[in-house]
Amino acid sequence: MFDTKIAVLLRDDLAGWQALNVTAFLVSGLPETLRGAPYVDADDVHYLSMFGQPVVVLQGDQDLLKKAHERALNRKQPMSIFTADLFATGNDDDNRAAVRKVHTQDLDLVGIAVHGQKNAVDKIFKGARMHP
Repeated sequence: MFDTKIAVLLRDDLAGWQALNVTAFLVSGLPETLRGAPYVDADDVHYLSMFGQPVVVLQGDQDLLKKAHERALNRKQPMSIFTADLFATGNDDDNRAAVRKVHTQDLDLVGIAVHGQKNAVDKIFKGARMHP
């Protein structure tokens, strides 16, 4: 069906609103090239395009999230990240500043998203389970 996969991994202790918020932010970082054609209804009303393939949302504990992050880094897999610090910021500039001040190994990750070859993404997220 698809040679590639879009996957999001969320920390398993997030509140419902946090999981939804983090997922939305993470997928917004994925390449625009993943988007298909715009949608048009029978009345010729135009809507924005969406990803041309499904998005898998997974969950795992903090240790699994760190391992997945390390695996993605080791494979030089581009990813979007969301840290706990971003819950306290209110704009993109502050988000960037919050991430910039923390060393890679010290990031308090609550979610990551990747798009890549299916087998590579599966290896990065090994051990994760489907989000309920």
